[in-house]
Amino acid sequence: MQHLHNRTEKQLSSAVACEPGNYGKGAWVNQAYSGSPPPVKRNINTVYNPQPMFHSSLENMNHMNMPNPYSAGDKVHTAKKSGCCSAFFKGLWGTAALTKDSKNNPEVMVKANLKELLVYIFFLLDLCLLTYGMTSSSAFYYTKAMTDLFVHYPGNGISFSSIGSMNDVWTYMEFNLLDSLYWNTYYNNVPFVNENQSLIYYENMLLGVPRIRQIKVKKNSCKVHEDFRREITECFDVYKEEKEDDSVFGSVNDTAWQYHTEKELKGSSHWGLLTTYSGSGFYQDLAKTKTESADIIAELKDNLWLDRGTRALFIDFSTYNANVNLFSVIRLVVEFPATGGAISSYQIRTVRLIRYVNTWDYFVMGCELVFCVFIFYYIMEEILEVRVNKVSHFKNIWNIVDLVVILLSLVAIIFSIFRTIKVDKLLSKILEQPNIYADFEFLAFWQTQYNNMNAVNLFFAWVKIFKYISFNKTMSQLTSTLSRCALDIFGFAIMFFIVFFAYAQLGYLLFGMEVETFSTFNKCIFTQFRIILGDFDYDAIDRANRVLGPIYFFSYVFFVFFVLLNMFLAIINDTYSEVKSELSSQKDEFQISDLIKQSYEKTIMKLKLKKEKISDVQKALDSGSSELTFQDFRDALKGMGHSDQEITDAFAKFDHDGNQTLDKLEQEKMKQELDEKRDSLNAELRNLGNGMSADDHGETKDFQRLAQKVTHLENAVALIMSKVNGIMEKMESRDKIDRHMNREDESRPASGGNIQVSLTRTQEQAPPTWSPAVPMGMLRNHLYPDGGWQAISENSSSARH
Repeated sequence: MQHLHNRTEKQLSSAVACEPGNYGKGAWVNQAYSGSPPPVKRNINTVYNPQPMFHSSLENMNHMNMPNPYSAGDKVHTAKKSGCCSAFFKGLWGTAALTKDSKNNPEVMVKANLKELLVYIFFLLDLCLLTYGMTSSSAFYYTKAMTDLFVHYPGNGISFSSIGSMNDVWTYMEFNLLDSLYWNTYYNNVPFVNENQSLIYYENMLLGVPRIRQIKVKKNSCKVHEDFRREITECFDVYKEEKEDDSVFGSVNDTAWQYHTEKELKGSSHWGLLTTYSGSGFYQDLAKTKTESADIIAELKDNLWLDRGTRALFIDFSTYNANVNLFSVIRLVVEFPATGGAISSYQIRTVRLIRYVNTWDYFVMGCELVFCVFIFYYIMEEILEVRVNKVSHFKNIWNIVDLVVILLSLVAIIFSIFRTIKVDKLLSKILEQPNIYADFEFLAFWQTQYNNMNAVNLFFAWVKIFKYISFNKTMSQLTSTLSRCALDIFGFAIMFFIVFFAYAQLGYLLFGMEVETFSTFNKCIFTQFRIILGDFDYDAIDRANRVLGPIYFFSYVFFVFFVLLNMFLAIINDTYSEVKSELSSQKDEFQISDLIKQSYEKTIMKLKLKKEKISDVQKALDSGSSELTFQDFRDALKGMGHSDQEITDAFAKFDHDGNQTLDKLEQEKMKQELDEKRDSLNAELRNLGNGMSADDHGETKDFQRLAQKVTHLENAVALIMSKVNGIMEKMESRDKIDRHMNREDESRPASGGNIQVSLTRTQEQAPPTWSPAVPMGMLRNHLYPDGGWQAISENSSSARH
């Protein structure tokens, strides 16, 4: 008997026995006979337990899930604590996991692509700001000004572009070059403040002093035919690096007459019109004034510094414009072919070497820091994807594009740091020694390559957008067409280029001696591509060969343009038609538009359900009584299908004194807040509804009604199942009690009889037949008839006495 009393006491002390609204699997456990785990000790009054943590309970009333009294709180807490790092990485770099899980789930795939696309848009925007922030529209005009002055200006009748002989070179250097380099007075002949400083066009400062350098080949570096050896005693071959002349010449012991290696000059090779020249040779630095520089050039001319062995002359100098913060590194090149004469070319690189000067530059620096963060993010993402997908990760062309963008970005970051350090050292050296040559050629070259690399990187970054929009069947037509016809195009391309290169060889051999565009095999290739596009000089071909020229031209246009090129287009068009027909017959998959529409409908549904809950609370407050007890408040909302947790949270927020009763003032505060929330929800619903069409409104209403029915159905089934479980366990408990009582005395106390009577009366109450049309309040009345559970509690309490 004492054992039974202990069991009854445990039941009263559990949250399930004291709160009939929370039923489920494991409710009304019998610790003495069922062997179920002991429930957590709680106070009897657990329905209403106001806590200061319920500061936003009404905002959480849209959660429709029933409370789960069987969740293992400690276990869940431990799991969350141990998995916080994995959750962090999954939140930031969840692409690999989402991609792996999305193979059979198009909705997950669309969400993963949408997430990646949003992040990538910010990365692309930052890359565009970073790339265009390093360029300037003034660079073109700066380059044009230097080109017009040093290349096209016909000073004394000879411009640099018109040089055709060695005499023209000396004339240009004595007059045009010196006049263009040294600007010491204004147009009214008033000298500058610093007479030793040249300001070209009054705006561009000449950095250091200019340098002229030549490369020579050795005497008798080629062989003369025996028939001409008596008449021709000296022979100078075309330029080759192994035939460079490194011997001292002339009568003056100076740098102009002594050979210097590329390492000593800290130079680099130059790709000219005829060939590639090394960075070595014989050099002479000019002076800071025009007079001194004129004397140096005159001395070189008088001592025959340029001779038959000279193959290239380089004139290097640099200028800086502080107005636009740009450097112009200029190289004028004159090549002397073995055939005689002179061929002029030039190279002007306008670059920004000093990066951070004004406010915009510091904004670009911020973009650079953000860019570094993005690169770190994508590096970690690639590592995670490789770990998930292994070698198959590199079979996707878009993953290769990702790697290319990351590698180019890493090289750009490293070079940017190197460039900043190098420029600071070089400028410090020039400012300390203004009479030395300012060698910006190396930095200008790599800055140009850096800009080219950023251009290529930005190109691949824009192309990569196809990766995120290719899940749409319309967008995937291009990639599907190219991938499907790739083999056909590759096979046909072999045939095309066989014919193409055959015509290139033919054109080179027929017209190479007379037509410049056919003078080399490389030029022949580009010329034939230009003919396909309609850019050609037929008169030059006809003059070179009046018989074979027209035959070459018309046969090439017919076979390559009309036949082969159109076969290329036919292959692509045929494949595109097949892909388009297949995609049109396929079922529409889940796309990003469906995801947006689904999210929109869910938002509308949540707002409407939240509005209905607020209306239910207001109905509970409209009873008119001056004081509203928690039990009355709970009974009213329970009949409307709300869970105990929602009811408790809503009541606790406004029961400031904790007496489980809402007075008039507290009720007014609750009504006021509910009115405000209802108005805000109505406004939000109106805003969302303005962008919907009539069909969307109809679909949304149907969806809302269906969602409400499903929600009520879930609540009703949960209550029925909890009730059935409680009845079954009580029946088992009754059988065990009967067997236990048969083994003991025949006499039983009155309390035991009361329990049996209560259990019998509970069993006689058959579960009601439920249908979706039955309201939740009526359903609750069927599930909780008066006197059922209360009798158990009363009789059980009397049994302890």
